[in-house]
Amino acid sequence: MERIDSYPFYVEPFHVDFTGRIFLGVLGNHLLNAAGNHSQRRGWGIGALNETKHTWVLSRLSIEMTEMPRQYEHCEVRTWVDSVMKLFTNRNFAILSAEGKPLGYARSVWAMIDMETRKPCDLLTLYDGDILRYIVPEEENVCPIEGHGRFRFREPKLIRTIDTYYSDVDINGHINSIKYIEHILDLFPRHRFEQGGIRRFEIAYKTEAYMGDRLSFYEQVISADETDIEVRKNEGDVVCQAKVCFK
Repeated sequence: MERIDSYPFYVEPFHVDFTGRIFLGVLGNHLLNAAGNHSQRRGWGIGALNETKHTWVLSRLSIEMTEMPRQYEHCEVRTWVDSVMKLFTNRNFAILSAEGKPLGYARSVWAMIDMETRKPCDLLTLYDGDILRYIVPEEENVCPIEGHGRFRFREPKLIRTIDTYYSDVDINGHINSIKYIEHILDLFPRHRFEQGGIRRFEIAYKTEAYMGDRLSFYEQVISADETDIEVRKNEGDVVCQAKVCFK
C-alpha cells in the first residue's frame, strides 16, 4: 500500500468567510478527515482502535498558507506519517489546488491514549509496531514549513470569556479541537481577515475541556502581525495555546 494518500475536497459556499476564502476551521476539518481516512486504510482508524479501548488525540497543529482555497474550488489534501516516537507521531499535510499547485502545508503531532486511563500508549510496541511501516522520511517528501514553536506567556491580557455548549463537543465527549481554532479567530476584527488573511496558525493542546466549562482567552501581542492566545478553563488549567500570524 502507498504510504501517501490524497483526498479531494470541494469548497462549498457555506464553508467560506466574507472574503470568499475557506474558513480555517473548515480547512482544519479537511486535514483531520484526511488523517483519519489515511489511518483507517492502514488499520489504525478510530473504529478499529476503539475496539481495544484506544483513540488518537491531537497534540499540536501548525498550518501555513500562501493562498487560501476559494469558493467553488476543487482542492486536495495529501497526508503522510513523517516520524514515530514512543508517545507521539508526526503527520504532515500538503494542501493543493486542482492543478497541483501547493496552497499551503501543515504539520501535526498526535498521541494515542488508553480510553479508560486517559494515559498515552507506547506506539513503538502497540500492535507490534505496525505503524512504523508507514513512515515517509522528510528527505522523501518534504514539508517546507517550520516545526512547532514554543509559547512563553508572561502577562497576557484577558480579552474574552465564553460558555461551551452542545455544538462544541465531539465524539470523544470533550470540546472539539477545531472549535478552539474557531473561537480563537473570533477574537480578531474583520479588517485583519480583509487585509490578506492568515499566514500561519499554530495550536498546542494541553488538557481537555468539557461541555459546560467556561473558556477564558488571554492575549499576548508579539508584533503587529503576530499574536499569541492562551485558553484556560474555569479560570484554572490551560487548555491550549495558539499563535496567529497574519499576512
